[in-house]
Amino acid sequence: MRYIVALTGGIGSGKSTVANAFAELGATIVDADVIARRVVEPGSEALRAIHARFGDDILLADGALNRPLLRRHIFSSPRDKAWLNALLHPLIARETKQCMANATGDYVLWVVPLLLENNLQSQADRVLVVDVEPEVQIQRTLRRDGIDRGQIENILAAQATREQRLACADDIIDNSGRPDEITANVARLHRCYHQLATSATRQD
Repeated sequence: MRYIVALTGGIGSGKSTVANAFAELGATIVDADVIARRVVEPGSEALRAIHARFGDDILLADGALNRPLLRRHIFSSPRDKAWLNALLHPLIARETKQCMANATGDYVLWVVPLLLENNLQSQADRVLVVDVEPEVQIQRTLRRDGIDRGQIENILAAQATREQRLACADDIIDNSGRPDEITANVARLHRCYHQLATSATRQD
């Protein structure tokens, strides 16, 4: 059984930055966001179902999913959100399982933004939380996504709280400092996860 470290954090916390630092050290990355985008690529059954439910505006000119519009739909309608989750979660879970089976290396870093929200933490051997102050999340997301502050605050409100994430963490990376601090922390944790994975394999 592959040793799995789940990496999570709120919007704008810098999960991708941390995951990329692990990847540079040779860690195998399975990213739930990447998989979620893959299952709704043009031509996919999931995108056809989304198109049928929300109409032509849900597609961009090139046939790709209009993600900002879909986000507005699901944040304004609990029914639409439930429908979308019922459609996508089984597809994402199946693709994730396949990626895990094909993974190489001692451990897999499983990047899951909504780990707690979807109650997936029991599927990991260890949980790593990328942590920053909420205001830092807001400012980073404003710069990155160009959406208004109110929308970001709504997203934050829909996610697990900072306290909830920290309570389930085995390890924490504070991503509010300098990039070199991230590099050092990731290198330390990479060594730790390698040792834990090796020990788990021996016990099996």
